[in-house]
Amino acid sequence: MGRLFGTDGVRGLANRDLTAPLAMDLSVAAARVLGEAGAFEGHRPLAVVGRDPRASGEFLEAAVVAGLASAGVDVLRLGVLPTPAVAYLTSTLDADLGVMLSASHNAAPDNGIKFFDRSGYKLADEIEDRIEAALGTDWTPPTGAGVGRVRDAHGAVEQYVAHLLTTLPVSLHGLKVVVDCANGASWEVAPEALRRAGAEVVTIGAAPDGLNINDGCGSTHLDALAEAVRKHGADAGIANDGDADRCLAVTAAGDVVDGDQIMAILALELREAGKLAGDTVVATVMSNLGFKIAMRDAGLNVVETAVGDRYVLESMKEHGYNFGGEQSGHVIMLDSATTGDGVLTGLHLLAAVARSGRPLDELAKVMTRLPQVLVNVRDVDRTRVKTSPELSAAIEAEEAALGTTGRVLIRPSGTEPMVRVMVEAPTQEEAGSAAERLADVVRTALR
Repeated sequence: MGRLFGTDGVRGLANRDLTAPLAMDLSVAAARVLGEAGAFEGHRPLAVVGRDPRASGEFLEAAVVAGLASAGVDVLRLGVLPTPAVAYLTSTLDADLGVMLSASHNAAPDNGIKFFDRSGYKLADEIEDRIEAALGTDWTPPTGAGVGRVRDAHGAVEQYVAHLLTTLPVSLHGLKVVVDCANGASWEVAPEALRRAGAEVVTIGAAPDGLNINDGCGSTHLDALAEAVRKHGADAGIANDGDADRCLAVTAAGDVVDGDQIMAILALELREAGKLAGDTVVATVMSNLGFKIAMRDAGLNVVETAVGDRYVLESMKEHGYNFGGEQSGHVIMLDSATTGDGVLTGLHLLAAVARSGRPLDELAKVMTRLPQVLVNVRDVDRTRVKTSPELSAAIEAEEAALGTTGRVLIRPSGTEPMVRVMVEAPTQEEAGSAAERLADVVRTALR
């Protein structure tokens, strides 16, 4: 059996892979491990629990709350809130543990559990391993006054929105914005924050029914946002994913502005304000080569990590950097958040437009994206990506053909059962052809 925790918590098909008993057991194990590590020493422990709107979150929330309370932890239910809001409130409310129920950008049938420590950071790999090892082991639950108590939070949305607004350098007055909330966790927070920041706001994807999260909307489906921006004559569009830890954007013409472009714009804004630590941006190996070239030409450094915002964050904390992210739209502004925050990112991207007086499409020209093709290959053995001689030989051949004009990256997904094949090349045709050739090798060599 593989490691239960992936790059972003425990995730799977709700009620099949991620069941109520598993959710309860994980919560009990987390409480036990943190308690044994001294996290609760000298006080009665408190956890906050939030979720996105998907239907399965209702029974999984009940299971998590039951598990924590049975382990002697008081629980404050936050309700439907973005993942970064749960991280922020874990720290602000002086909780010992934060729990978020979400499968992020995945479809509605999936769900997931991620844990935050008392500072609002995702738990370290070693702590997750200890939680997994504690599953199903004997323990003595508390009784009587020792069991946890459960209550609902009040004012959590207001508290989080107020925090977001304190980070903004300028008003968004004069900007007309379309925001796509993916029928997810930001459906209330994002429009409210944008309006209070001064923008004129048009909202789409803000009618969650438990089943329509990420369904043809949000950061993984930008066509609806682009259409709405053009229809309403907006200056820009902002899209979150289901749990709102991602942000992508579109220009007034409906052209996509991806995470690399957003990072490039915000890195220059931070440098201009004298707030970019070490003149360095932390990005993953998936960032476009054009991003790295643009940062180099601007005199900024780029530090690369493995894919996953947790690894970006680990590098930032280890080396004292305060800005980084992923092409997918996870952008971490460490001076204001402990995790990727899509609403925060959107606010600051629009603030760059307002401050500069330049349209988003002009700001996005800070970098030129090299044509990039990503092919996802399912139903193969992800564990053999680095050991297959046939695949290694195919990669070497493609890299030799591209030389310094492109690159190849093949990796197992950390959140879904697939292998991702990415190729960058001087033209879309070259990138597409190379990616398909390599995908064919993956399909045959990793069966």
